[in-house]
Amino acid sequence: MTFNELLASVSSGDCPGICVDSRLVKNGDIFIAVKGTVYDGHDFIDQAIASGVKYIVAQNIEQHIKHQESNIEIIIVEDSTEAAAILAQAARGNPASQLTNLAVTGTNGKTTVAYLVCSCIRTVDKKCGLIGTVEYDTGSAACQASMTTPDCLEIAHIQQQMVEAGCKYMVIEASSHALSQNRLAGINFKAAAFTNLTGDHLDYHKTKENYLDAKMKLFSALLPDAVAVLNKQSPEAEYIARKTKAKILWYAIDEPANITAHIESMDINGTVFILKYHEPRATSYELRVKTPLLGRHNVSNHLATAGLCLAVGFDLETVAAGLSALHGVPGRLEKVDCADFSVLVDYAHTDDALKNVLSTLKPLCKGRLIIVFGCGGDRDRTKRPRMAKVAEELANIVIVTSDNPRTEKPEDIINEILSGFENRELCIVNRGSNHKPQTTNHKIIIEPDRRKAIELAIETAERDDIVLIAGKGHENYQIIGTKKFHFSDKEVATECLKKRICGVKPF
Repeated sequence: MTFNELLASVSSGDCPGICVDSRLVKNGDIFIAVKGTVYDGHDFIDQAIASGVKYIVAQNIEQHIKHQESNIEIIIVEDSTEAAAILAQAARGNPASQLTNLAVTGTNGKTTVAYLVCSCIRTVDKKCGLIGTVEYDTGSAACQASMTTPDCLEIAHIQQQMVEAGCKYMVIEASSHALSQNRLAGINFKAAAFTNLTGDHLDYHKTKENYLDAKMKLFSALLPDAVAVLNKQSPEAEYIARKTKAKILWYAIDEPANITAHIESMDINGTVFILKYHEPRATSYELRVKTPLLGRHNVSNHLATAGLCLAVGFDLETVAAGLSALHGVPGRLEKVDCADFSVLVDYAHTDDALKNVLSTLKPLCKGRLIIVFGCGGDRDRTKRPRMAKVAEELANIVIVTSDNPRTEKPEDIINEILSGFENRELCIVNRGSNHKPQTTNHKIIIEPDRRKAIELAIETAERDDIVLIAGKGHENYQIIGTKKFHFSDKEVATECLKKRICGVKPF
């Protein structure tokens, strides 16, 4: 059997189950051997055979299969990840073809752009589904996301639900892992936006060049009638522009581009800027946008959103209204109710993201800027000292703690963070909840227990201070070892604030 014959059979509706996980194979199923982040599906072909698989789709089955069963159809393809995505779409009735598909990629800003796109589209009472870091929203229901970009089988299933719910649009956050593994193959994107590229995921991609090439796959797949929305202020965007066949919309703050912004004002309550669209061979339009989102980086995210929405036919008035309508993004400089000082939770977990957030807050802070942060275990280790350097430069008080240590020892992660501090003599280890640091002498405080670290920051805060709890944002869990425990920075901060107001020690 050829792949096209299998595809025709799947498309006809007479479809067995499609699996990329050999543990889920049932009698008569299709098993597609896909190479993932950790495991290679080719290594589990024999397990799939033992479970009664009928069809095997693979790239190099000869070196993996020990014997060929006469009743098993073996289909060799050039790229099994692409084959899996195409079959997944066919099995669900090709839902991607019934949606106007939009994507955003980049190191930072993907979630904010995705939420803003949904806000713009929903402003005109149109349904937009969302697949991203925080949630999967089908238009009729939403659930917590398991990863930024799920596998192709789940994407197709979610898209089918979107179509059934009446969605006409979908926006998806395209992670570099997903792009390098072809999880988005088989989806025709009408427009795709690029935000930026900074140091992250080098544990997986090894080099920044490989990281950029993974992002580039989204734009090299765009058709000539699609639109690439590119950040003119990101150096890597020029490389993407040279490689894509799509039309290009450039965006920038206070620089010549197709879509521009000029910031009028910014305070702790939000930002006001002028959005301007220089339509090709037509009049330029400009409108004022007022948003509760803070920071120059978020203004750039608004411009990326505007580009995606304009690319699929929305007018500037609709875009400006949608940008202004969004009240906030979960875990992205999200405010926690407070009294005479401010507490914010943010997902910043790279040095560039941390620099953006701290640089935004510093000029808005009338008191001291206090940051709580750590770094994830079993992830890119190179960013740990860089994050320390940024925190030391921009914050008045730095509390170093655990993030998701996973299988690494928290103290090992913290030691790698500490290597980035220039003035380690100003560092002190917090020794329990009764220890109150001498903040005038100790700028850097080590508290491995994240709950106690948040408590310490809030206990230390005074009038007009800003407390930033960075790294986990919307996440409501902490991974220690291989176990996941409920933990929300926002919930813990709220509890600490309430007990501080009541004059009771939280812990």
